[in-house]
Amino acid sequence: MIRLFKHYIPHAVVLLSLIDVGLLLLAGELAWHMRAQQIGMDPGNISQRVAPLSVFAMVIFAAMVSVGVYGAESLRSMRFATARLLVAVSLGIIGITFVEFVLDKHNFWRSTLAYTMGLSIALLVANRLVTGAILGAAAFRRRVLVLGAGARADRLRQLAERPESGFVIVGYLRMSESEPLVEEAIARSAIHNLTRFVENLGVSEVVLALEERRNALPLQDLLRIKTAGVHVNEFSTFIERETGRVDLDTLNPSWLIFSDGFSSGRAISSVAKRLFDVLTSALLLMLTAPLILLFALLVKLDSKGPAFFRQRRVGLYGQGFDVIKLRTMRTDAEAHGAAWATQGDPRVTRIGRLIRKVRIDELPQTWSVLKGEMSFVGPRPERPEFVGELEQQLPFYAERHMVKPGITGWAQVNFPYGASMEDSRHKLEYDLYYAKNYTPFLDLLIILQTLRVVLWPEGSR
Repeated sequence: MIRLFKHYIPHAVVLLSLIDVGLLLLAGELAWHMRAQQIGMDPGNISQRVAPLSVFAMVIFAAMVSVGVYGAESLRSMRFATARLLVAVSLGIIGITFVEFVLDKHNFWRSTLAYTMGLSIALLVANRLVTGAILGAAAFRRRVLVLGAGARADRLRQLAERPESGFVIVGYLRMSESEPLVEEAIARSAIHNLTRFVENLGVSEVVLALEERRNALPLQDLLRIKTAGVHVNEFSTFIERETGRVDLDTLNPSWLIFSDGFSSGRAISSVAKRLFDVLTSALLLMLTAPLILLFALLVKLDSKGPAFFRQRRVGLYGQGFDVIKLRTMRTDAEAHGAAWATQGDPRVTRIGRLIRKVRIDELPQTWSVLKGEMSFVGPRPERPEFVGELEQQLPFYAERHMVKPGITGWAQVNFPYGASMEDSRHKLEYDLYYAKNYTPFLDLLIILQTLRVVLWPEGSR
């Protein structure tokens, strides 16, 4: 994993994306030469096209990130990757054409964009055919030695068995006499020199997966391994890096206190975040006002009751505020008290199902963003009726309120709609990761990936 602005990105994704950007630049240049040759025009020097080529590559790359081209499914399925590539390149070309039309510029000829589109898709698919097999080979994965043979070690084994995993476990060491869950684990007593054992296996990282550390932590061995240039990681840190979430099952206050994160140097980032929220929410409200009014009318025609409704939510530092949403349920939906939405919820109206699928009910919340009660990116604000129960049953739930809530967030783009205590637990793990590792880069990544959630709304209810 490479840590970029406090966020972990797999080596395979970094390498694949760098090659993709290079191929997009190549596709743009080849398309220009093809079109110039076709009409008998001198193509000129490439230095004259650096700006439009760079814009083209960045727009298409952003579209690829948005629709999930670098997601786990795309990395392990060529068919899935090709489908997402077609969508991404098409959206990118449409976006560039629209901007060119609005600005009345002529940096991109439509005929050249047509050639570029075809070349881009062909080159990007070829990249995955050639590079994908290499990236999937065990030789390109980190070699991990696990100290432990219990439940934590077994969890690491399951994690390593995923097709998109960036590491391979080369061995397990049983550090105690208790019955192991991992049967192939080697007893520590059977190894005379652990440092030499690590070197012989070509281990690049050692992970501590001990169930009980007291009198079981081999400090001298770990010191020698560390000074030999091998990374040594604690279980919770390793899980955070590999999954993009904080593991509640093994989390303790000392790890949160001493691990990297929750940086206090956020003054500049906070100002930039607020400036982005104000400008974007004002622009979005102006652009989507006709759409909001249209669906408000449809809500009124579809069922009795108001088109909009206010709902109390818990925000920054646990303070309450009201959000405005388009009504998607019957007016008597909570006659018997607040309840989580369920799959195929009978309380949802006919037009409400459509509104929820395309997430239009969220648009009026941009008013809360403009007022400063919410941000575009952050943990989803929960209702007070649920927060009290969640804080009692889920450890560290209150810590998610240390950042401003958002319309979209790390949990929303990584986990389906939460409608139970277990779902809330999983979403909390992603929310804590966001609160711990927040940077403008992570916000940008979340905003881009939100498009994937809108296009493929498998989590909407």
